[in-house]
Amino acid sequence: MPHVDWGLVVQAWTTFGVTTDQIENLHRRFNQLSGDQPTIRKENFDRVPDLEFNPIRSKIVQAFFDKRNLRGASEGFVEEINFEEFLIIMSNFRPIEMNMDEEQLDRFRKQKLKFLFHMYDGDSDGKITLQEYRNVVQQMLSRNPHLDKESARSIADGAMMEAASICVGQMEPDQVYEGITFDDFLKIWEGIDIETKMHVRFLTLEPMALCY
Repeated sequence: MPHVDWGLVVQAWTTFGVTTDQIENLHRRFNQLSGDQPTIRKENFDRVPDLEFNPIRSKIVQAFFDKRNLRGASEGFVEEINFEEFLIIMSNFRPIEMNMDEEQLDRFRKQKLKFLFHMYDGDSDGKITLQEYRNVVQQMLSRNPHLDKESARSIADGAMMEAASICVGQMEPDQVYEGITFDDFLKIWEGIDIETKMHVRFLTLEPMALCY
């Protein structure tokens, strides 16, 4: 078994509320992905069948190696992650706990939305631009045979106009909405049940299914 710094794991339990059984299952999952090596790389995710047909597979996998998700304010990407880092990423996909109070729920929700925001904000500049949003929408709709690229662009453009109206209000004719900030992102997702939609079945060794 690869060496695991269980001190950091216990710290993760406290921070993210992950249970002992979940840690053990995640460690088995990590070993499956890594081939019993101490780290995993992007190519190891080729072993996850459910990701093969996910239209935003590349963004999901990339998020595991995004320094913003691993080390807070850092930018850029790492080439490989160890088990503790894997655990930090997977904490974003754990399901809601029924015993959470309002403060914990708010923190839990913001954690998930920050992770999702980073997936959209490809250049790490703190804003989701129209082009970035178009890219995501086009990828998500790429398997729909009834929608072409222009239709996807129109959907993205309409969503950005709606975001601007929610976050800025009535805009002047010459005013340009530069992009969705994280504060804007929180407003847009207000009332949407991200807590139960964005999760992963990691309590058992079922094929890993990432939702969005």
